[in-house]
Amino acid sequence: MTKPSGTGPPEPPATSSSGASFLVTTFFDRPLPLYLSAAIFRLVFLLYGLWQDANSPVKYTDIDYLVFTDAARFVSQGQSPYERETYRYTPVLAWLLLPTAHVTGNRILDVAFFSFGKVLFAISDLVAGWLLEKVLAKSMDAPRARKFATIWLLNPMVATISTRGSSEGLLGVLVMALLWAVFERRVTLAGLLLGFSVHFKIYPFIYAPAIVWWMDNERMSSNKTKPTSLSSKSPSLTAKILNFITPPRLQLALISLTTFLTLNIAMYLIYGTPFLQETYLHHVTRLDHRHNFSPYNTQLYLSSSLPLSSSSSFRIEKLAFLPQLLLSTVFIPLVTAKKSLPTTMLAQTFAFVTFNKVCTSQYFLWYMVLLPLYLPQSSFVQNKRFGLAALVLWVVAQGAWLQQGFELEFLGNSTYLPGLWLASLAFFGVNCWILGVIIGDVR
Repeated sequence: MTKPSGTGPPEPPATSSSGASFLVTTFFDRPLPLYLSAAIFRLVFLLYGLWQDANSPVKYTDIDYLVFTDAARFVSQGQSPYERETYRYTPVLAWLLLPTAHVTGNRILDVAFFSFGKVLFAISDLVAGWLLEKVLAKSMDAPRARKFATIWLLNPMVATISTRGSSEGLLGVLVMALLWAVFERRVTLAGLLLGFSVHFKIYPFIYAPAIVWWMDNERMSSNKTKPTSLSSKSPSLTAKILNFITPPRLQLALISLTTFLTLNIAMYLIYGTPFLQETYLHHVTRLDHRHNFSPYNTQLYLSSSLPLSSSSSFRIEKLAFLPQLLLSTVFIPLVTAKKSLPTTMLAQTFAFVTFNKVCTSQYFLWYMVLLPLYLPQSSFVQNKRFGLAALVLWVVAQGAWLQQGFELEFLGNSTYLPGLWLASLAFFGVNCWILGVIIGDVR
């Protein structure tokens, strides 16, 4: 019997993969599902942390959070936050966490007040993700922007660090707000954010050269036509300098510097020399070797046993700032800033963290917040196998270091040489390779 003409095989039933694809598409169509999921995600981590703190000898809460809250308690008593040893931050952070010092006598309320800072940092994650989406949406549709923002919003590492009580989420908000303000050409706001960011945590100063270099007349002018030259002669050096000093660049420099100096003068008048020493000068001479992924780790450990006044030995850590600052504030901005400001800021931060003499896991959040801005056009996404290999290398190298660090810090076994040092070099090498790929993608 012949098959009737015009009829074909029956359509296959919808597969589970197509159903999953529909769910993913629906999830990113509107912002509510993503941000609600990110909030619940952090709430779960926060509640689990409370349970672990109450029931385990290994605490979930980061030691830094105890330092923050102790400093806030000193401030609530009319004292200086620097009465708390190892508080190396701006007083603004202690002021923000004043609610953590409130005691009611009710156990549940006291735990809630004490957790205020963790909630603040978790909310900061969400705000940073929202700003990230706004910047991404300038070059793609909103659902796709949310997909890349998910790398930050639903990242378990980001959620864990914030809910443990690390303040890096606040920096994420400031940096993303700064980038958004620059793209929106709101120079006054950008200057205020840059000045406050550098006061709050030193490292955002590295973005100033890239932003200034990016802010040429063509980008900052409302008229998008390129200026035509009436002369075939190349401009003189004096003319180039005068052309570089544009009103937006001057405005950004003056406002950011004024904001930074005003905040610092005010804090110095309130808290005196301890503010300068602990917030800024300490970072020049710090010898933190614990939880430090840097290849300087072992050298810092050896130097920590020497008196600070000792001049009999050469201390290489004093020169650690040279490659770090040359890369992050000079070479990378000059080469890449005019091609892609977000990727330049990512490369600057990646270089700053990788070459820093003290490198802890919290610092990874400094560049993770910028990562979704680079990935859409990156080699790591265009070639998924290549991207997966890079991720595996980064995780494995970090895991090798953590295994050596666990042996040292929890089991008391001396692994400085060769284990910890070799693991530090391996992680450093992987990071340098990734940095090279990022810069190569921009060029």
